[in-house]
Amino acid sequence: MNTFTFYFYELNNFINVILPIPLQKQFTYKITEAEAAFLKSGMRVAVEFGKSKIYTALVYTIHNEPPVGYEAKEIFQILDETPIVNEIQLAHWEWISNYYMCSLGEVFRAALPSAFLLESETVIQQNIGFTTEELLNDDEFLIYEALQHQTQLTINQIVEILGKKAVFPVIKDLIEKNVINVKEQIYEQYKPKLIKYVRLNAVWNEKEKLSELLETLSRAQKQRDVILTYFQLQTTKKPIKVVDLQEKANSSAAVIKSLVDKDILEYYFIQTDRINFDGNSKEIKILTSHQEEAFLAIKKCFETKQVTLLKGITSSGKTEIYAKLIKQQLEQGKQVLYLLPEIALTTQLIERLQIYFGEYLSIFHSKYSMNERVEVWNNVLENNQKAQLILGARSSLFLPFSDLGLIIVDEEHEPSFKQYDPSPRYHARDAAIVLANQHNTKVLLGSATPSIETFYNAQQGKYGFVELNRRFGNVLLPEIELVDVKEKHRKKRMKGHFSDRLLEMISDALKEKEQVILFQNRRGFAPVVECETCGVSPQCPQCDVSLTFHSYRKELRCHYCGYRQAMLHNCGACGSEKLNTKGFGTEQIELELQELFPNVNIGRMDLDTTRGKYGYQKILGQFQAQEIDILVGTQMLSKGLDFANVSLVGIMNADNMLNFPDFRAHERSYQLMVQVSGRAGRDQKRGKVAIQTFNPYHQILQQVSTNSYDEMFKEQLQERWQYHYPPFYRIIKITLRHKNFNSVEDGANWLGKSLTANVKEQILGPTTPAISKIRNYYIRQIIIKIPPKQSIAASKNKIIRVVNAFQAIKEFRSIKLTIDVDNY
Repeated sequence: MNTFTFYFYELNNFINVILPIPLQKQFTYKITEAEAAFLKSGMRVAVEFGKSKIYTALVYTIHNEPPVGYEAKEIFQILDETPIVNEIQLAHWEWISNYYMCSLGEVFRAALPSAFLLESETVIQQNIGFTTEELLNDDEFLIYEALQHQTQLTINQIVEILGKKAVFPVIKDLIEKNVINVKEQIYEQYKPKLIKYVRLNAVWNEKEKLSELLETLSRAQKQRDVILTYFQLQTTKKPIKVVDLQEKANSSAAVIKSLVDKDILEYYFIQTDRINFDGNSKEIKILTSHQEEAFLAIKKCFETKQVTLLKGITSSGKTEIYAKLIKQQLEQGKQVLYLLPEIALTTQLIERLQIYFGEYLSIFHSKYSMNERVEVWNNVLENNQKAQLILGARSSLFLPFSDLGLIIVDEEHEPSFKQYDPSPRYHARDAAIVLANQHNTKVLLGSATPSIETFYNAQQGKYGFVELNRRFGNVLLPEIELVDVKEKHRKKRMKGHFSDRLLEMISDALKEKEQVILFQNRRGFAPVVECETCGVSPQCPQCDVSLTFHSYRKELRCHYCGYRQAMLHNCGACGSEKLNTKGFGTEQIELELQELFPNVNIGRMDLDTTRGKYGYQKILGQFQAQEIDILVGTQMLSKGLDFANVSLVGIMNADNMLNFPDFRAHERSYQLMVQVSGRAGRDQKRGKVAIQTFNPYHQILQQVSTNSYDEMFKEQLQERWQYHYPPFYRIIKITLRHKNFNSVEDGANWLGKSLTANVKEQILGPTTPAISKIRNYYIRQIIIKIPPKQSIAASKNKIIRVVNAFQAIKEFRSIKLTIDVDNY
């Protein structure tokens, strides 16, 4: 043992770290005394884990206890000067890890922007001692030759050199022939945005030097003009950007560079954020008497309750109430988190909130780049004024808040708040309530159609409850009409997928220069292509689903794995040319509308048309500017969007939603239809809604037509009690996946029997889900229902013991197993 190693053991300084990998335990590394004095919980360190892979780890605790069962390695390097994660965050992560039955490492990976998770990249270097080139084959020689021109190559560079992805066998042979050495190199992903500025060299700053300078440039007229323009801009006493100087002087970059080369001007850089919201706070609109009443009621509820539900009908002006609550918190210097279910909603809300809180506002969601998210994280960490109000999707929960004053969860009923894949499978609304508790602050849940769990908690007195039943401007709720499609088909009054009544209503709206929204919760042209001769439909080779036809690209596509193929001209089974489509999606509606209304501008808003960063803004901007007359879309349209000129909403097919195999199908259908209906008649005129259905007497459709939320709630609550579902019973779903059918079947049966024997709760399964294969993985599910008043923690411990025993069996180790708590 050398002196250096002995020095470490003498000092006994160790850290426990969280690694961004799905392992349940933390790992211990050794550090020096100086490092122990410098390091703090929440700082990042680079550590070696496994056979030379380097990861970014987060310091959890600093202590003097050596690990049991292995010798602690030294850390590779310290990556931060100050913690980037605070103690409240770590406590929140622990709660998510424990409650949602996942590892702390998975929460760590989900929480931090990927730029913070520095990882090592394998690089290849030449072994100087190698000389026998004749031993190399063609591929090996290409790599060897490339290393003569540069000191090292990454794996990606080798892929490009060889023109193929399978490069590891070649690298392995080169290592065995002692041609190359392999090492791991850490790389930084985040690059700050630097703006290029220009200033006069200090030598020329004295007054007597200025005339000498102009004399020097008397023969270089263009350079002289640049200097004179520089002096003009300097009067503003602001830093001068190179591009501004270039533009004002009507010059080129080359002229400015020549002045820099002469040491007359010099470049310098200032780091800036990529996204800035300009503007000074303006006065919030004066609340109506009903809004003011609701606002005061919320304040009163907050005196005794941590969580309050605001049930305000669509277009009742909930956002103005939120704005007044936000303003009060910002005036006290507090941070506010405004959670939204969909990125589409942020587009309109940014415009509205920017007017009130421009200099306080920051946005955080997945459509923003990695660098932009890092900048928001740093601004929240430093408690900068420009990040006091965070508007974001569910991932914004993980930001490093230190002085949180209020959390608003808008459209709290939305399923988008639940994370399904990958882990952690958390629900942002529930996690927000826990985060608020840790910050000792309040949560406001807002919705026109609250989830049954939330409304039940409000009815039981667990949450405060405030109701707002008047639309802004006292506009009446839209008039809802149920159109019997079965009857229309019988009487031959259908044109494609449009009933005569819906077409009449669209025509009336267009004559009045008003806009129309049409809702169909399926994208693509048609979900099924079927052979009329033999009845066979093209199936995805990797999933247990039929391929969806997309007319725009003339292709068949799987919406689960992304597989695509060209549209068939003949049946693959019998060769018949009689191929027909079944069902319809947004694309087919758009094409039918173009034939029915050739002189009307039609837009489509679904996953296919909103993939880009500004996809939402572009479509919504056009619709807001009334460049689009009819907007066809999926459920994106239901999320609180506000368009003053929309007088008609058409729901193309209500039955698809109602007949979905899910215990929440009726609740979700009601919420979706009421929310979509709420887009109509938001200004002065009462709107209209047409719902096309084969069963107009369905209880949910009747409740939607009369806006009877309480009736729907009582009916659904009774069913939930009868069939043991939330809010009375808690649900944990275990999913098993494997590429071998027999393996997953055997594993699911073993796990099902073990859970039945060890866990006394109600076990359903193992069952085969509606879609039993995705990406070549066969799927089985087990559902565990935990009764009321029973310890969920004790039940989870039993489940974990059974799962650990399952994963210890050699035959089952290759089965992918996921646990989803509160699978809403």
